[in-house]
Amino acid sequence: MDPATLGTLIPIVALCIPIVAIWTKHQQKLAEMNVKSTASDTAERAAQYASQVTALEDRVRVLERIVTDKGYDVAAQIEALRDQRRVDDESTGVSIESLRKERA
Repeated sequence: MDPATLGTLIPIVALCIPIVAIWTKHQQKLAEMNVKSTASDTAERAAQYASQVTALEDRVRVLERIVTDKGYDVAAQIEALRDQRRVDDESTGVSIESLRKERA
């Protein structure tokens, strides 16, 4: 390398070092900001999930109370509704036997 080229490269390299240092600090700050925003989003989601879990636990407690307190009554009511439905189904419409009697 000749002295003129070397004399030109030395100041260029000397100026590139601080530029690279500044760019590296900037990238580090961006990474830190990204981590902080991700952490806050994660904490917010965790709080939402916790509230949803609490609401679901409350609903399960209510259902457990319904089943344990009135378990037999509910089963009896369901069977009564089924029986009533069968009676209603049988009494609705016109039977084939009554149609045959009318035609004869």
